Amino acid sequence: MLKNRKSRQDELIKIISSNPMVTDNELAARLGVSVSTVRLDRALKGVPELRERIKSMAQTAASKLQSLSPSEVIGELLELEPDRWALSVLRTAKEMAFRFTDIVSDNYIYAQAGSIAVAAVNAAKVIIDSMRGEYKGHARVGDILIARAKVGVSHDGKKIVSVHTKVGDKEIFVGRFIIEVLD
Repeated sequence: MLKNRKSRQDELIKIISSNPMVTDNELAARLGVSVSTVRLDRALKGVPELRERIKSMAQTAASKLQSLSPSEVIGELLELEPDRWALSVLRTAKEMAFRFTDIVSDNYIYAQAGSIAVAAVNAAKVIIDSMRGEYKGHARVGDILIARAKVGVSHDGKKIVSVHTKVGDKEIFVGRFIIEVLD
């Protein structure tokens, strides 16, 4: 438990920055305070509730999107700084799972990662040239997948984009995409 209001509020901002999908209940548990204290701290720091945060982030990100239409992004694009980085979230459902299990198919994890890698590149026409990736864990029905893409070096019209997908604090996928800009 944090000792004073300022350090608790700083920690609250840090947690929300690293995981914008965190709920007030999860924040309360992590900070060792009540949900009403979390709500008061959010209000004092000007941090909107989860639904408003996501809605605002998605609208801002979609306005910057150039390489895909918003409907082509797998998951919900929450943040985008073209040619720098992007953030998306995918809420998993039963129809995404392998038959007779609650384990989400790797197709959805890859599709989210691939679409955010493409979305992060600031060009009208781009394709995935190649990808090297590793699955480090599994997602289950009901999990929320958070994928972060970071655009790295470019060479000969191609950009390297790394994508890390997490469920909570656990990393489940890491991919390195080579994205080709077509012009």
